Amino acid sequence: MKSCSWPGTALLVLALMAPGITLADLPAKAGSDAAVKRKLTRAATKKNGSGVDVQYSVDAPVKVGQAATVVIQFEDITDPAGGSVRFTADAGLTLVGADEARLPAGQTTTLTVRATPASEGIAYINVFTTQNGMTSATSIPVTTGEAAPKLRSAGELQKLPSGDAVISMPSR
Repeated sequence: MKSCSWPGTALLVLALMAPGITLADLPAKAGSDAAVKRKLTRAATKKNGSGVDVQYSVDAPVKVGQAATVVIQFEDITDPAGGSVRFTADAGLTLVGADEARLPAGQTTTLTVRATPASEGIAYINVFTTQNGMTSATSIPVTTGEAAPKLRSAGELQKLPSGDAVISMPSR
């Protein structure tokens, strides 16, 4: 009977990979919904802000009364003491799994929060990042209901003799 070396090789590979696994990576490597490859949206950075790079992804579609998963990733923590993040939410949006967290220097930190809207519309998760004594605010939109607000036209579409379409707007 031949012995198979495959299980030994698999254990060796797992043992070699183990040092690269951090607690923040466990949900992502374990195959949870946070692990699904998501396209992250990069938040705008401010020149005089904290310097923390914030990227996020919000489940779509979001329904009233149902929790949506929001994945938030933090990078560029350069302060040797690390950084911190604090969360608040607009009225009508309840957050679970978010309050405050430490951001270790030189590491990417991924946090998952659950946001439950109480009504349709747009509400924001407010993310405050701090490092080197500087704080930045980022607002993550959670849209419930129609994907984008629809604006009423205040004018009428008209065709010019040249064939161009214009909207004639009344003056106010």
